Amino acid sequence: MSTFGTGRSAAARAANAERRKASAGAVDQGLRRHMLGVYNRMSLGIALTGLIAGFSASSSDVMALVFGTPLQWVVLVALFVIPLVLGARLASMSLAAANATFWGYVALMGVALAPVMLAYDGDLLAVAFAVTSAAFAGLSLYGYTTGRNLDAVGSFLVMGMIGVCAAGLVNLFIHSSAILFVTSCAGVLVFAGMTAWDTQKVRDLYDACEGDERAKASIVGALILYLDFINLFLYLLRLLAMLRSMAK
Repeated sequence: MSTFGTGRSAAARAANAERRKASAGAVDQGLRRHMLGVYNRMSLGIALTGLIAGFSASSSDVMALVFGTPLQWVVLVALFVIPLVLGARLASMSLAAANATFWGYVALMGVALAPVMLAYDGDLLAVAFAVTSAAFAGLSLYGYTTGRNLDAVGSFLVMGMIGVCAAGLVNLFIHSSAILFVTSCAGVLVFAGMTAWDTQKVRDLYDACEGDERAKASIVGALILYLDFINLFLYLLRLLAMLRSMAK
């Protein structure tokens, strides 16, 4: 999902220069409103995910229905497929359908994260969330304000993400604490970089779209940054838990 719009981002940067020369103030105001909408939607999505995760973790009925049954695999596959479908079919989807897909996705993520709420102490969850929020804010601000093209760095980040995912799958079978620690560190670094890169892409897509297409791009942008936040949080949470365990 983080590779959505890479080609269009390059074209958008060229358009940015011309449009901002012609009407810098108007474009900047419109861009700020666009990014504010992206951040607001992403933040509400994170809040909804947290609420549903907490409710699901506290409900034995939900846990019994989803986890330990084939339904858990349906949920996991859906979480992987939905962002790909949304990115691929965005142009043909209605604005209402794209909006419904976003909210359905964050709700489903809440159910999927219920075991995380049970696996970690509340204080560790709070620390991880606070650190993630602060790091995300700084990294996203950098991606939004920098004039440097981050596409070259992004190519390495994608390869790093694939490597982290592959190592994680292998570790499901060999259960190596060393690999778990390394992938946790690498995951934090990869999604920290992804946050800045994806923010730049979301910013640049503003000038590549108009009307309903721009509104739908805002929804996809919110989902991209939402996924960056969730992944950064999960890797950081796991890393903090391991560091605390090692310190004992």
